Amino acid sequence: MDHLTPTPELYGLPFRIDDFHGMPFRYVGASGLRASAIGLGTWKFGLPATGDGARVDEPTAYAMLDRAIELGVTFWDTANRYNDSSGNSERLIGRWFAAHPGSRRDVVLATKLCGAMDGRTPNHCGLSRTNILDSVQASLERLRTDHVDLLYFHRPDPLVPVEESLETVEDLVRQGLVRYLAVSNVGVAELSEYLRVAGTLSRRVRPVAVQNRYNPLFGERDADRGTLAYAAAHGVAYVPFSPLARGLLTDRYLDPARVGSGDRLHDEGDLPEPATVERVRALGRLAAAREVSISQLTLAYLLSLPGMGPQIPSSSGIAQLESNAAAGSLELSAAERAEITATLGVAYGEAGAN
Repeated sequence: MDHLTPTPELYGLPFRIDDFHGMPFRYVGASGLRASAIGLGTWKFGLPATGDGARVDEPTAYAMLDRAIELGVTFWDTANRYNDSSGNSERLIGRWFAAHPGSRRDVVLATKLCGAMDGRTPNHCGLSRTNILDSVQASLERLRTDHVDLLYFHRPDPLVPVEESLETVEDLVRQGLVRYLAVSNVGVAELSEYLRVAGTLSRRVRPVAVQNRYNPLFGERDADRGTLAYAAAHGVAYVPFSPLARGLLTDRYLDPARVGSGDRLHDEGDLPEPATVERVRALGRLAAAREVSISQLTLAYLLSLPGMGPQIPSSSGIAQLESNAAAGSLELSAAERAEITATLGVAYGEAGAN
């Protein structure tokens, strides 16, 4: 669907409505929902002292959420199972909402469900009516809110009819507990099936976004090949997770001495090959020419790709959050986009060797 330019005159308002606190907004697929071009992935948020494996503790998370509002970074992405199925990422966001009730409407809040959570019986996982209803209620309690703006199916469930899952979400939408549906970790066949079944039910349950792993260094995973182009053609926003390749597409990798304990790829024992690092360095030279960071150039490039929705990079602190936010207003020329594509060596929609 083609959207009109959201001018103040269109709505008879005396202020700009295409941004918030200077952050540009964009439509989420072919829906009326708008979200900040740069959002915030909160998979690192939690309570490390409890052993949940989180990387961002409570005081740091609260300070980051405060600053995110100031920067207009208001598309917040979480999931019930983040950090060892603890629910703590949702829980911290909920505590922040409780302390800032006036800011809830400023935030487009996304969470996810599917994996085992809040129990150990066979009914505590998957996309059955039972688990969807129970999981949404549990998430709302942790998030201390009365609705979720964007509910993701974290992954498909081949054992449950798609009709059952979508009909359940339609009930939640009618009740005002969920406003939009999205899907994650899907290929073309699965996404097309969700769209087909939604077409037989109601536009209320038509997925408006898909979240798969994607970054311009490696492209799509082989299993997801073609999903970005398919989503773009069918009015579904592509919201990539790990858009900065787990931290590889940052200035940190320009200096090997800065890579060590605390770095995600180092800690996971998955350091990149020398040839990959050289591509990052080549991108670094392009970024330096624009006087921006590699991460800012990467996020701006992603935002320029057809079908791309908001970006949800995670951050470990306020400085990183501020740097990512600046990418929302960074515009690239056609020549710059072509040069970045050539430098990275992965064309739009291709799968790379990650």
